[in-house]
Amino acid sequence: MNAAVRAVVRMGIYVEAKVYFIHEGYQGMVDGGDNIKEATWESVSSMLQVGGTVIGSARCKEFRGREGRLKAAHNLVQRGITNLCVIGGDGSLTGANLFREEWSGLLEELLQQGLIDEEAARSNSELHIVGMVGSIDNDFCGTDMTIGTDSALHRIIEVVDAIMTTAQSHQRTFVLEVMGRHCGYLALVSALACGADWVFIPEMPPKDGWEDSMCQKLSENRADKKRLNIIIVAEGAIDSHNKAITPDYIKDLVVRCLGFDTRVTILGHVQRGGTPSAFDRVLASRMGVEAVLALLEASATTPACVVSLVGNQAVRLPLMECVQMTQEVQKAMDEKKFEEAVRLRGRYLTFFCSFNVAVLNVGAPAAGMNAAVRAAVRVGITEGHKMFAVSDGFEGFYKGEIKEIKWGDVGGWTGQGGSLLGTKRTLPGKHLDKIAEQIKIHNINALLVIGGFEAFESLLQLYEARPGYEELCIPMCMLPATISNNVCGTDLSIGADTSLNAIVETCDRIKQSASGTKRRVFIIETMGGYCGYLASVGGLAAGADTVYIYEEPFDIRDLQANVEHLTQKMKTSIQRGLVLRNENSNENFTTDFIYQLYTEEGKGVFDCRKNILGHMQQGGAPSPFDRNFGTKIAAKAIQWITKTLKESYKGGRVFTNSEDTACLLGMRRRALVFQPVSQLRDETDFVHRIPKEQWWLKLRPLMKILAKYKTSYDVSDSGQLEHVTRVRPREA
Repeated sequence: MNAAVRAVVRMGIYVEAKVYFIHEGYQGMVDGGDNIKEATWESVSSMLQVGGTVIGSARCKEFRGREGRLKAAHNLVQRGITNLCVIGGDGSLTGANLFREEWSGLLEELLQQGLIDEEAARSNSELHIVGMVGSIDNDFCGTDMTIGTDSALHRIIEVVDAIMTTAQSHQRTFVLEVMGRHCGYLALVSALACGADWVFIPEMPPKDGWEDSMCQKLSENRADKKRLNIIIVAEGAIDSHNKAITPDYIKDLVVRCLGFDTRVTILGHVQRGGTPSAFDRVLASRMGVEAVLALLEASATTPACVVSLVGNQAVRLPLMECVQMTQEVQKAMDEKKFEEAVRLRGRYLTFFCSFNVAVLNVGAPAAGMNAAVRAAVRVGITEGHKMFAVSDGFEGFYKGEIKEIKWGDVGGWTGQGGSLLGTKRTLPGKHLDKIAEQIKIHNINALLVIGGFEAFESLLQLYEARPGYEELCIPMCMLPATISNNVCGTDLSIGADTSLNAIVETCDRIKQSASGTKRRVFIIETMGGYCGYLASVGGLAAGADTVYIYEEPFDIRDLQANVEHLTQKMKTSIQRGLVLRNENSNENFTTDFIYQLYTEEGKGVFDCRKNILGHMQQGGAPSPFDRNFGTKIAAKAIQWITKTLKESYKGGRVFTNSEDTACLLGMRRRALVFQPVSQLRDETDFVHRIPKEQWWLKLRPLMKILAKYKTSYDVSDSGQLEHVTRVRPREA
């Protein structure tokens, strides 16, 4: 606290303010007189290393009543004090906020009683307050660390270190009680710091049967020749039945069940004393300076704030919101809602880990999208985020169709096909103003976009628009989900496997329908735009004779050669043929053209049938692969988003404009890789909406070999063990 007082005084003097000490807290404010003295630069010298508070602190029952606050207001007006910096806990800060809210009424009452004149009332019409939290328990929501907590941890660890030599020498078990009637922070962190065997905290009562579990753990330690056992107990620790867990109870339990030599140490007020740690000195100094700046910038409409530590930044947060959240933690614990208490406590103990993350689907629906959304929502909630669902892609985004989605809302989504969120092909480029506005309204801190090529283009547009829209300077991640598998940066996309299964099943049925008919060739058109993935891999899986795709140009001579190949095939015992054509493989050699060509050229040898599969390729229920793949990459994406949010949270807000914070998560050979969309831009053919290089093209020679074509196959592209000699087979 002294470091904070010192910083406030010296920063106040630096900005040419008159600074006063108020000794003995609110009691000194009520009593006035010599309790309120002007501070000088020299009066705070040699304070940094002193524990406690040199200006004193006291509980004041009188200040809780209006009469006491009236006296305090009179004492402040007499000295022209209109800015208060209060260092304390939630009770002290709540009292300060009430004092501020009543200020105009108190001045009016003083004026009516003749204790001040109208000029004094006018010149002191506004009271500004700023809070800093001083509490070794670290029990205030809104800050990662309160002033004094780190020093208390130092005292605890010093004691543990001091007793360890004795405990190890005598093979003893030590039970240490640390402070924390309502907050287990000191117990938990000190247990982590010293490698304790067991810890008890108020927020997480142990489950029934904990006595047996703990004794078994201690017994295993002794069997492993571990000579020292340490159990740390917060003073407010309770079991699931709200019964106190005391150090003496634990000692008696260990002695009775295990017969171990056990000692109890209650640290008590030792934790409050001593020299403040370096962390506390720096923390308090930074907070003190920020407090003065906050007071200088305050106005009549500015809410009272508390200076907090978030990550490594001193930030200002609304005082009463933090107080209210702190009180909600205690209320939840009183009502035995311990999971709620942990959630509330954890959200602010790691404040920068809790953000608003929006999820949306963009482009055509793909099986597995729902599994990905489900995983993203639940992992996000587990990470402490508030998850928002956007309906109908970016069209719904700019229209404000955004709402919070909770754990139970995504139950049963894994096995459902399509997109339950709804999806559109609309790109954000023409609606950036409205999208930025919606991000601001809903305080969206990160985006997870699940979709195909439109999703990739959308993320690229958002990234490129960052210089003109600060709201877009947030982490953004895309998961490839498209049956066409035409997105750059990934070997596989969510939904492609389900689509391939639909194609293969259809081909199997078509071939089966001709089981009693000899010499028949089926011409089948698949989806995929300009991407031949579905046709090629589907053809490989279905045993196609020929597959026509855009990536591998063909002409009339190729078509003629294929017809001749089928003619020769019909002279064997296998008298059925299967030809697949990707929908955009060639603008002139259409499916109808190929069907008519084969029909004409095959007269007297075979007849033809054609089938356009259409949207049935999008599939129904997602395949096991797509469910698993969607779940896995969505979970990984949320973890990346959490990490990126932490790294980009500065000054109380999320801001990042680096290219590596707008990424696509894709499967590249054996690994899942996050790749900046700005880098993938150069690897993309935007005219034809395909990657410039596609790995699956290396499978086409294999398909031709299996269809009895003369071709070569590069074994180096297969998944052989590294030590196997690589050879090129002779042409078949």
